[in-house]
Amino acid sequence: MAKRSSLYIRIVEGKNLPAKDITGSSDPYCIVKVDNEPIIRTATVWKTLCPFWGEEYQVHLPPTFHTVAFYVMDEDALSRDDVIGKVCLPRDTLASHPKGFSGWTHLTEVDPDEEVQGEIHLRLEVQPGTRACRLRCSVLEARDLAPKDRNGASDPFVRVRYKGRTQETSIVKKSCYPRWNETFEFELEEGATEVLCVETWDWDLVSRNDFLGKVVIDIQRLQVAQPEEGWFRLQPYQTKSRQHDEGNLGSLQLEVRLRDEMVLPSSCYQPLVQLLCHEVKLGMQGPGQLISLIEETTSTECRQDVATNLLKLFLGQGLAKDFLDLLFQLELSRTSETNTLFRSNSLASKSMESFLKVAGMQYLHGVLGPIVNKVFEEKKYVELDPSKVEVKDVGCSGLHRPQTEAEVLEQSAQTLRAHLGALLSALSRSVRACPAVVRATFRQLFRRVRERFPGAQHENVPFIAVTSFLCLRFFSPAIMSPKLFHLRERHADARTSRTLLLLAKAVQNVGNMDTPASRAKEAWMEPLQPTVRQGVAQLKDFITKLVDIEEKDELDLQRTLSLQAPPVKEGPLFIHRTKGKGPLMSSSFKKLYFFLTTEALSFAKTPSSKCVNELNQWLSALRKVSINNTGLLGSYHPGVFRGDKWSCCHQKEKTGQGCDKTRSRVTLQEWNDPLDHDLEAQLIYRHLLGVEAMLWERHRELSRGAEAGTVPASPGEAPKDSLAQLLRVLQDLREAHSSSPAGSPPSEPNCLLELQT
Repeated sequence: MAKRSSLYIRIVEGKNLPAKDITGSSDPYCIVKVDNEPIIRTATVWKTLCPFWGEEYQVHLPPTFHTVAFYVMDEDALSRDDVIGKVCLPRDTLASHPKGFSGWTHLTEVDPDEEVQGEIHLRLEVQPGTRACRLRCSVLEARDLAPKDRNGASDPFVRVRYKGRTQETSIVKKSCYPRWNETFEFELEEGATEVLCVETWDWDLVSRNDFLGKVVIDIQRLQVAQPEEGWFRLQPYQTKSRQHDEGNLGSLQLEVRLRDEMVLPSSCYQPLVQLLCHEVKLGMQGPGQLISLIEETTSTECRQDVATNLLKLFLGQGLAKDFLDLLFQLELSRTSETNTLFRSNSLASKSMESFLKVAGMQYLHGVLGPIVNKVFEEKKYVELDPSKVEVKDVGCSGLHRPQTEAEVLEQSAQTLRAHLGALLSALSRSVRACPAVVRATFRQLFRRVRERFPGAQHENVPFIAVTSFLCLRFFSPAIMSPKLFHLRERHADARTSRTLLLLAKAVQNVGNMDTPASRAKEAWMEPLQPTVRQGVAQLKDFITKLVDIEEKDELDLQRTLSLQAPPVKEGPLFIHRTKGKGPLMSSSFKKLYFFLTTEALSFAKTPSSKCVNELNQWLSALRKVSINNTGLLGSYHPGVFRGDKWSCCHQKEKTGQGCDKTRSRVTLQEWNDPLDHDLEAQLIYRHLLGVEAMLWERHRELSRGAEAGTVPASPGEAPKDSLAQLLRVLQDLREAHSSSPAGSPPSEPNCLLELQT
């Protein structure tokens, strides 16, 4: 049994931020840290005190993490970025909110005495004496201390306090990984209740010393003649009251949800996986069909999570297309109106959304990337709604004559027609680029809808069913929010955002096959109608070719979409030399182009840039590639061996043990991550456990119906029999969880000796 922890993070928006620029505004962005390790950086929102980000992240991390901190920063082009404030959420706070922490919270001031990080290695011993016992404290080393000096390091020393007596170690220059190996002794009085305080400081010649963290030891817990040794996490000073500052630095709206899962061995989940796969293979329908029952008992709030978990489970079993086909049939069986087909947030719709992100993200980038980049680069003023035209924002035409409203509308229509035409042309040429598993799934959807709605009057319905996913739920959202689909590194400004919105509306009209209802909503979109009508013909021809795929081609090409392989990444990586003081320092960067495979990491000097989270994505990818490396080191040297010593810890031995522990467990979740079959099965089990009472009630209804002869016969097993098997599987898994060892991660060394003050 293993414990897996993950964080869902949504950084929504900020409000009432203080102005940091002379213009009376700020350029805010957020940095997210887990135990002082930066893992996320949002895009910068320019010239605002009420920024909107709307960015979502999923983070996998060790169960032993302590805090998640959100820093709001002001980006400056010519100087060091300013710190506006922060929000800190301890693990205990997140664990006390099973449904997640959600809402507005005030930013607090960033106090340097609270911005500590790292650990210190101590050996503690109480030695018996003739008159009194003596306390011996050996200060061995420290690691990952906060860099406080402009050279990117610190000059640390340790101050040990006990009963008014203070002793200090020597100063280790220019190191965040110092080694002291110094011992101090104090005389203990009988029945002493005092504590030992070990403080770490950065020595400064001309200014006051900087606080690096402290550890408080309860002397009473130490046993005579039994040495205690271990690494202790440095704690901050928390003596200042900040209640009077609440609201002065603005507020941040967050959604953060911690999920801890105890995952059993694979064999425990096999009955559940086999039962669900058996149902999908049979494709059986009726009131007791398990997939249908799961949909019925899933609330709207968690339907997306359940859909994603089921999809990943069946992807791992090679049954994704069969699972989606079954969902198509279930939804078609209860749909009588063609205009509502796949328009609700059903399990089928949510599962297809997840499927397209897993299997089609690279395809989407290939089709939309050039068009979206052109919109961002041109930054043209585009507006079709006469009530929203701002002529003053457009500029002048020839001979410096201001443009009229009619000229603005006509020029905007020309720009949008050009973008829409380019997009449709790129889409028409992309049939072969579309992954085979996506084409096969759309073919099944097209065929099922045509069988359900035959006849000439429903000729367009199969096409609209495909475009309801491809255009309305995939392409259009990516056009409106390219940052969230990793098409751009920053959010669009107001002008570009309006252009993208109008382009997305045009794509939706094409996807709706230019129906009268879609045209009537916004009559001012009429100038685009010639391009929209031409686009409908292009789109129908594209879909006809898209769904024309042979079974053998599907099987051959589907093997190329392997989600089991370790992730491979290429792109820019920034090598930097840190400048400034404090935990949030500016840096000068040197950019290199790297290429990562499962076997090698190479680089060149090719200039390129894509994503503001590039460094964190690289670290995440490297950790995922290394996860199965049996020779992975437990520690390493973050510095270089120069002259006769390591620059980080000043060790003299080049092959000596590393001074910092290897951080290999914090990763960002991406759609192309390797599947974790056991975790997905555990998440499905947990959901079913939450609706078990509803499943039992359904089972009793089916049993009564079978006795009365009112339950219709279906091929294979009776519906109530499948449900009875599922309930037995849930009971077995519950017993397996209760009988297995606790599985909680080992506590940090000697944590009982440390006082959290």
